[in-house]
Amino acid sequence: MIETTFDSFLGGKVQVHQPRDGYRAGTDPVLMAAACPAAAGESVLELGCGVGVASLCLLARVPQAQVTGLELQPDYAALARSNAQGLPFEVIVGDVAAPPAELSALNFDHVICNPPYFAPKAGTASTNASRETALREDVSLAKWIDVATRRLRPRGTLTMILRADRLDSYFQAIDARMGSHIVLPLTSRAQKPAQRVIFCSRKGGRAGLQMCPPMVLHEGPQHFEDGDDFTKIASDVLRGGAAIHLK
Repeated sequence: MIETTFDSFLGGKVQVHQPRDGYRAGTDPVLMAAACPAAAGESVLELGCGVGVASLCLLARVPQAQVTGLELQPDYAALARSNAQGLPFEVIVGDVAAPPAELSALNFDHVICNPPYFAPKAGTASTNASRETALREDVSLAKWIDVATRRLRPRGTLTMILRADRLDSYFQAIDARMGSHIVLPLTSRAQKPAQRVIFCSRKGGRAGLQMCPPMVLHEGPQHFEDGDDFTKIASDVLRGGAAIHLK
C-alpha cells in the first residue's frame, strides 16, 4: 500500500488521494481538462489518467459526461477508481503501447492526455520509479497520438498539454487524420516565453492552424509574497472550474 496525501483541486470541488512520493498532479491536468470541449452526454477517454485528476475536473464541469481512463500503473489506477466515488468514470489498467482489447472495442467523442514530458534520455532521471514512469517518455508521442486518433469518432477532438519545446514533435507525430489544429501557449507571466502549450485537434478537421494569444497564469513580473498570484482567467479555471474556450 502506497502512502498518500488528500489534495483539493478546483477550490475543493475535486478532492483526491494521490501518492505522497512519485508523480503528483499539479495545474497541468486541470488546465487540460478545462480545454476539452466535451458536452453533456458525450464520452471522453483519458490516456494515462494517473489518479484521475483531469477526468474528475472535467466531470466537475460536465457531470453528464461519460469518462474512461487508461492507466499503466495499477496503484494509480486503484486510486483513480477510489477517487471517482461513484462518478461516471471507468478506469482500465493497460499500456498505451499495446491497448487492451477492452479499450480497443470503444470509441469516444473526445480524448485527453498529458503524456510524459521528457524524452527518453533528456534531463535527470527521478529516483522514484513511479514518478519516472509518469514523466519520462517510454512510448513515443506518435504512439500516444495514434492510439488517441484510432479511438476517436469522426469529428472528435484530441486535447493534449505538452512542453512548448515539444511543439515540433507534436506536428511531426500527428497525421492527416487530424486537422483544425488549435494551439494555446501557456506562460507563467506576461512577457515570458511559453513553457507549455495546449493542443486541440479534430479528427477529419480541415480548418487551418490557429494560434491563440498566450494565456498568462500569474500576475506581475515575479512572485513577491506567499500565496498564489493567479490572473483572473487562471483563477477562474484553476479555482472556479471554468472552461478554456479555444477560439
